[in-house]
Amino acid sequence: MKIFKSEKDFSAIFLVILLILSCGIFMSLKVKTDNISRKKIPGSSIIYIPSGQYLKFATFGNSSLLADLIYVWAIQYYSDYTIPDMYEYLDHIFSIINELDPSYLDPYDIGAVIAAYEAEDLDLALKILDRGLEKNPEQWLFPYMAAHYAQMIKKDHKLAQEYYKKAMNIEGVPPIVERLYANAIFKSMDYKRALQTWLEIYKTAKDERIKKIASNHLYNLTATIDIQKINDAIEKFKESYGRNPMELSQLVRAGFLDSLPKDLDGKEYIYDSRTGEVKTPTIPWKR
Repeated sequence: MKIFKSEKDFSAIFLVILLILSCGIFMSLKVKTDNISRKKIPGSSIIYIPSGQYLKFATFGNSSLLADLIYVWAIQYYSDYTIPDMYEYLDHIFSIINELDPSYLDPYDIGAVIAAYEAEDLDLALKILDRGLEKNPEQWLFPYMAAHYAQMIKKDHKLAQEYYKKAMNIEGVPPIVERLYANAIFKSMDYKRALQTWLEIYKTAKDERIKKIASNHLYNLTATIDIQKINDAIEKFKESYGRNPMELSQLVRAGFLDSLPKDLDGKEYIYDSRTGEVKTPTIPWKR
């Protein structure tokens, strides 16, 4: 009597035995490392977590529940600041949660917060938020948060504009995002485009409060452009005469300005001939 009917039967049995032995060795190693203090091997269990896609098949339709459990564990783990190199697996852990339950929104938010403020890794924070938008294209919150990080932490106003623009193209985005977008344009010193954007906000606003906000920004922008022009003319005057003009009208008489601009309310700008400083007659936000 033959034990194996063919070489194929033998190969199959051999592979099964090899797989069982491999799993046994793997679990034995994991148990040993888990018994070692986390201070010696920080997060030793984390490195054994497979990809979220792999775990998804192993959950038999309960991937959302497992995502919840890993998320709760992650919050506890990243609350223990005694663990060195605790952020090394940050992206790996939260990507697993995202893969297990792509529509679970909180982990994208919290993962980005930990990356930005705790790990001080803004690129990773943006990566997590980009992943959130990719898996949930109807969620304007992710590009909005990315824009906030880009503008407030990275001071990259052009990148912030790109993210605000993405958020603005998503249905349900609040009107304030367009105003933040306009402000980011102003911060990047693209005054002409900022002026056009605030003017559009002013024209389309139905709320008088929003109109007032837009009007104040238009005043500030107009004044910024005017004062920049006046300052350039003052510098040319100083190059020619070696001093500041006694009054701004001298800039027109000397041919450095065609006319003296006035603020949006029709008032003249205030000029100090001693310092050469030009400023608005009104504080824009107190008009």
